[in-house]
Amino acid sequence: MAQTQIETAIKLLLQEAEELCIGGQISELQQMPSALEFARDYYARNAPVVIRQAVAHWPAVQKWSPDYLQTALNDKVVDVAVTPNGYADGLATQAGKEYFVLPLETQMPLSELLQRLDDPMGAVHYIQKQNSNFSLDFPELAGDIVSSDLNFAAQCFNKPPDAVNFWLGDERAITSMHKDPYENLYCVISGYKDFILLPPHQLCCVPRRSYPTGIYKRKSCGQFFIEPLIDNGEVQQTEWVSIDPLAPDLGTYPQYAKARPLRVRVHAGDVLYLPNYWFHHVRQSHKCIAVNFWYDMEYDSRYCYYRMLEQLTKKSDELK
Repeated sequence: MAQTQIETAIKLLLQEAEELCIGGQISELQQMPSALEFARDYYARNAPVVIRQAVAHWPAVQKWSPDYLQTALNDKVVDVAVTPNGYADGLATQAGKEYFVLPLETQMPLSELLQRLDDPMGAVHYIQKQNSNFSLDFPELAGDIVSSDLNFAAQCFNKPPDAVNFWLGDERAITSMHKDPYENLYCVISGYKDFILLPPHQLCCVPRRSYPTGIYKRKSCGQFFIEPLIDNGEVQQTEWVSIDPLAPDLGTYPQYAKARPLRVRVHAGDVLYLPNYWFHHVRQSHKCIAVNFWYDMEYDSRYCYYRMLEQLTKKSDELK
């Protein structure tokens, strides 16, 4: 009885959201909105929007090429995530066991990184440290970003960004599907990013479970292996999305067939507003460069609703 009631409620949620076109499209604008327009039309509705060529006038968009960065940064040593498969935070299998795996983290001169990006047979290298690395590690580039152009968002959120991150990688670097507790303004500087998005209310369509957590290490011969992370004698666990939206296994995860993924390409000079708790999967062009601004989400009634939905979907799975 309980399972039937939960499944009926979830079916109603998906049906009404689709009928009301909630989470069913990615809007596009041709100019920056005012704070009021942004708050009313997108933030309040938890709705993504792409603002085309909104930051095309930034010096960064005009100047940032790999050669320019190497010169401007004086070939500085940078933090780099390294993986064998391009998934810096994602799932991988070792000895028949599936893990959530963190990347090998290393440092190298920017010139060496750029050379490695052009090696299609080598490991995948990606600047993707999400600790406000743009602010902390690349102060030389700060003048090329006109952050005041994003004041419409800061006024709406009523806070400055919690982190500003810098991203540089090749087309093999893929961000597996996940969600973040941030309001995200994603600014592509060079190249393009391909996003696959799912709204929070489609959580019931997104299979996820806890995986043992590991980190990539390398043997002296250069071969990668996964080293489990141990905490108090136990392997750490991480809940992660089980499905690959590029090749969904509907036999194992039939619920994903009910999902309605949205796709959008964000070009150099464009800004994507990605609301909190939207699932997203990201691919990119070769040597794509981006900067994103994370604003802490408000833990309001929408968060409470989402947490309730998490528990209901877990309960429904347990009852089957």
